[in-house]
Amino acid sequence: MGTGKIFQNVFQQRKNLMIQYTYLLINFFTVIVCFIFSFHQKIRFNRHFGAFIKASLLVGFVFILWDIWFTANGVWWFNYKYLLGLKISELPIEEILFFICIPFSCIFTYFCLDKFFKLDWSRDSEKILVSVGSLAFLAIALYHHDRIYTFVTFLSASISLLVLFFVLKVRWIGKATVIYIILTPGFLLVNGILTGTGLDAPIVNYNPTGFMGLRLLTIPIEDFFYGYEMILWNLYFFYKFKKTEN
Repeated sequence: MGTGKIFQNVFQQRKNLMIQYTYLLINFFTVIVCFIFSFHQKIRFNRHFGAFIKASLLVGFVFILWDIWFTANGVWWFNYKYLLGLKISELPIEEILFFICIPFSCIFTYFCLDKFFKLDWSRDSEKILVSVGSLAFLAIALYHHDRIYTFVTFLSASISLLVLFFVLKVRWIGKATVIYIILTPGFLLVNGILTGTGLDAPIVNYNPTGFMGLRLLTIPIEDFFYGYEMILWNLYFFYKFKKTEN
């Protein structure tokens, strides 16, 4: 084997090794800037790390069970070319870290914007948002009852809005919705890479029979509402645990 061929093989091996860190690096770069600025004197989000960790572990547990069930039933699956290969209950370790890293960056951003800007909605405006949103989500879920990812996502999102507003009496859903929309460019970047934007193949693959088939770039529309629901519940428990710190 010639010297050029040896170098080519070594380069390819190193490239393949680096590719395995793709999902891990996505998690890292999603969280690192927010983590560093958490210690800024005007923000001091680090004082609430305990509340965030409790909230994210609690909410993450439910979404991880959802993830495990969907993975086991072939609703989605993972391309191990971009993963380290470490698994817990058939979920890559990177996927589990996703349920900590993504909420961290979202809750941190919410915390900062809420701290420095007046984004509160009136109760009536928020009631309209929740009522219209929950009815629209329910209609989508029922119309696509044969698409498991679509059905479960929109049905649970509809129930979550109703429970949070009318039962648990939260008064920040409007504000959280606006901030979630503000975070859309970051969502497009992260989920875009996970679903194949800029890569030879997606990291997360979806069974076409399980969702509507509508995508923004490479991202199934359901992902936006899956993330929305996850962040709403993270916020709810973050507020609950944050109160106990005072």
